[in-house]
Amino acid sequence: MTTFNARTRSLWIALAAFALVGFGAFMFPAFIIRPFRYQNPRTLLWAMAMRERAPLVTLLCAMVCLGIAALLWQGSNKWRKGILAALAVLVTFSAVMSRVNYFEWMFHPVDAPKFEAESSSKLGGDEMILAVQYGPDARAYPIREMAYHHILNDVVGGVPIAVTY
Repeated sequence: MTTFNARTRSLWIALAAFALVGFGAFMFPAFIIRPFRYQNPRTLLWAMAMRERAPLVTLLCAMVCLGIAALLWQGSNKWRKGILAALAVLVTFSAVMSRVNYFEWMFHPVDAPKFEAESSSKLGGDEMILAVQYGPDARAYPIREMAYHHILNDVVGGVPIAVTY
């Protein structure tokens, strides 16, 4: 009976470790790369490296976790089955989300910008802007708006442009 308990405990520890690694592989880049927050270059490098490897890491962790959960399911009570199910959902969610470009949700481009005349604008005199002029046509894009969206698609002087910050 002692071997069964030691084996079960080892499986639970392995399950927790793989679930943590799988969830962390998805969550670390999402936590580091987010709008309106300073991003240390070294940490950003780690986040981008993890983002690149996350699809494989999360898939392997999900497969191992689901296999371990299947082994533990039979001898588990209702509470432990609930924990197993929650961990299975968590690692499966991480495996799926690591393949989705969720940064598009955070930094979605503006495809149809709306403009006001300079006289009716509510920009402060000290507010920073990005300015574009092509021929007689000119545009000003407030940095506070660009900092959130990062990309704006527009047409200036009949020429399609992508403004980025």
